[in-house]
Amino acid sequence: MPLSPTVLPASTARTNDDGRAFAAATGILTATVRTNGRAARLPTNLGHVMPAIARVLVYLLVALVCCQQVARAASPSIGISAPVGGQRGTEIEVAFNGANLGDGQEVMFYEPGITIKDVQVVNENQIKAKLTIAPECRLGIHDYRVRTATGISNLRTFHVGALPETVEAEPNSDFAAPQAIAFNSTINGIVENEDVDYFVIEVAKGTRINAELEGIRLGNFFFDPYVSIMNAGRFELAGSDDAALLRQDCIASLVAPEDGKYIIQVRESAFGGNGSCNYRLHLGAFPRPRAVVPAGGKPGSTLEVRYLGDIAGERAATVTLPTEPSTDFGLFAQDEQGIAPSANVFRLSDLENFIETEPNNAQAQGNPFAAPLALNGVIAEPGDVDCFKFKATKGQVLDIQVYARRIRTPLDPVLYVLASNGGNVAGSDDSAGPDSYLRFTAPADDEYTVMLHDHLRKGGVDYAYRVELTAVQPALTMGLPEQSQFVDIVAPVPRGNRFAFILSGSRADFGGELAVELRNLPAGVQIETVPMAANQTTVPVLLTAPADAAIAGSLVDVVGRWNDPNQKVEGQLSQLTSLIRGQNNVRMWDRETRRMAVSVAEESPFSIEVIEPKVPLVRGGTMNLKVVAHRKDGFTAPIAVRMLYNPPDVGSAGTITIPEGQNEALIPLNAGGGAEIRPWRIAVLGDAGTARGTVSVASQLATLLISEPYFGFTFQAAAVEQNQETDIVIQVSKSKDFEGAAKVELLGLPHEVTTEPKEITKDSTELVFRLKTTANSPAGKHPTLICRATVTENGEPITHMLGTGELRIDTPLPPKADAPAAPAAAAPMPEQPPEKRLTRLEQLRLDREKAKAERAAAKAAAEAAPATDAPPAAESQPAAAAPAEPPKS
Repeated sequence: MPLSPTVLPASTARTNDDGRAFAAATGILTATVRTNGRAARLPTNLGHVMPAIARVLVYLLVALVCCQQVARAASPSIGISAPVGGQRGTEIEVAFNGANLGDGQEVMFYEPGITIKDVQVVNENQIKAKLTIAPECRLGIHDYRVRTATGISNLRTFHVGALPETVEAEPNSDFAAPQAIAFNSTINGIVENEDVDYFVIEVAKGTRINAELEGIRLGNFFFDPYVSIMNAGRFELAGSDDAALLRQDCIASLVAPEDGKYIIQVRESAFGGNGSCNYRLHLGAFPRPRAVVPAGGKPGSTLEVRYLGDIAGERAATVTLPTEPSTDFGLFAQDEQGIAPSANVFRLSDLENFIETEPNNAQAQGNPFAAPLALNGVIAEPGDVDCFKFKATKGQVLDIQVYARRIRTPLDPVLYVLASNGGNVAGSDDSAGPDSYLRFTAPADDEYTVMLHDHLRKGGVDYAYRVELTAVQPALTMGLPEQSQFVDIVAPVPRGNRFAFILSGSRADFGGELAVELRNLPAGVQIETVPMAANQTTVPVLLTAPADAAIAGSLVDVVGRWNDPNQKVEGQLSQLTSLIRGQNNVRMWDRETRRMAVSVAEESPFSIEVIEPKVPLVRGGTMNLKVVAHRKDGFTAPIAVRMLYNPPDVGSAGTITIPEGQNEALIPLNAGGGAEIRPWRIAVLGDAGTARGTVSVASQLATLLISEPYFGFTFQAAAVEQNQETDIVIQVSKSKDFEGAAKVELLGLPHEVTTEPKEITKDSTELVFRLKTTANSPAGKHPTLICRATVTENGEPITHMLGTGELRIDTPLPPKADAPAAPAAAAPMPEQPPEKRLTRLEQLRLDREKAKAERAAAKAAAEAAPATDAPPAAESQPAAAAPAEPPKS
């Protein structure tokens, strides 16, 4: 897949002293861009620099980025836009900065409300477009990608607000000389290293002041902001580092104690910062509740909610919920003074709501309810415990989910289920992140209690929660597994060519085959895939674009469906994009999208094809998969090819290169003993460098058959002395007939041990290799013997790797110094060949009998000889006597 340069994440992004000095001296705002593990900084606001200097700086920095780009750099890349947000009901011009944007054509927003016109290419690293933000556009974060004629960019975000927009103006780092701004406005700014930005407003006594800051939520940099509200005497009246509602972003709230001026301070929490620490400060009298109860409701319903945690106090409101679920759905608190700049998370579910009533701190005081239901409440003070009672029958199963951190409240919930006698039946803490989840099975007919409290026994007005008790229901979620870590899967399909990716299906509480489909593909694009078998979680998907398809793009619905006419289980795509990461690549800020970006791109200068094997890949065997490249005239660049995926327990080589000017390569495959026996649809991906970077294509979906081996081998143990010969005997068991002879080679032999290849037929039952050793053959046990057996069918090899066997090599015993010369042996009688080959044990027994006979013959010869002066030892120890015991096998 195309690998885009990405904005440098928190774990790896750094600004060195030279970079900070450059930004401070020139005032040029920069964005740090990472390309294949290297970083470069691109300017985002060169308007106030002399045009000639600006051009030189741009060219130098662009050259730095481009020279670092290697494989997969063709995909367009987006850093941060300028501006990064706008007021709804307005039209603004936005510059999209990044790399490989010279053929930019479209900005693809995932949700309605923002329309694009007049897309203009400025240079390879910037496009501009006019954005019309509808008056009814949803406030908050909007995801987008940039589509070019050759690719699709990484995911970025644009932020829509309700207040008029303004820009921070330096110098404003002196408390005594803050920047004057209008109350009820949104300020766009940057915190440089050790920078502190001050803004001043003037309000009347009793005015609600809310200062909400978007920093890490812009998805640009690991920026940990701090905001405070101070009086003219520099006394901090309200301050905030992290707010549970906003994660690492912050909210400072205050009701003005008197008429006058108030100073708003913005900085990095540890007085750090750099040119990538952008922020949006929403400053006004708008409501800013920290929680809402209930925190969920039925789609399409109208219900009463209570907004909690606002500096001006609790407030009730009536809301009407949408009929269809939305990824980013939430409630925006609104009153006569304005609307909150970001939402309180709100769940859409089919459950009825139940609101707690106090007192319910003890089991005996538990609020009664009947499951399934959604329990809503607040751990309102330190030490608070909330209890709810329900009846369940023996064997009844319920899923119990606690939503607290997931709805952005500070509660760290601990969940218990108690029996009527007070005994603990089940409990959970942090099984759903900081939230709690358990699957409860009633052990008996009884009245049970759901008990909830904070892990540290904390509490507060905004410690809200929602507990959903539901019957177990099947669920399905579709996914796009990354091929490179933290790089989203997008699908630019070249005209007249193919593009392939893997689609996953995560089943919950059901099994069975899945059917998959992609809806709303660009005109002309065709999909080819296979059902997802019940024992599989992924399938390959191949997209093909005709040569005359219009260059265009769309956001595609990816749908999985239980392939059972009696069941109605359908799942949508969930694609999680990591925008900001902390140390050790810990995810700090992600965005979830529900559609896949697909486009028809300009044609590629090459295509690839798999030569479909005519023979199977057997378990325990190997195969070379042939890939052929079809090049357009004049295109000679190397092409890197690799498997899209491997069937279970099948391995392949990594990337294989088709050399410059050549057209073929072989990808080695091997199958383990657990490879599933059936036909598999496979594809190969190909990448090659072009004038616009690296282009990716795919082969067709070819069929690879996995089968049982044609025969099995059983090795008999063998032993030999150095510089001697022995036989390795292998029993052959046939499992499938084959024509002709199979060539068998014995591999894994120790140093200076040799043998010759053999052949077997479908009727063979035994295979014997004659081994020759030398005096240098290493003594010891060698359990490394393996056979490579090759059957030829349809003109192609079927290679089996069968083993293993063991060879023991012994060192000969040294001859005794006083041993007499061996008597001349009688001429041997011709031996009759055995009716069958002896086993190792039978051979040892025969050798022992032969040794006994030789000793008896020697003794008889000695007794019959005339007496001599030879020492008596010679009589009792005849020369060359065979050992009394054969060597152990």
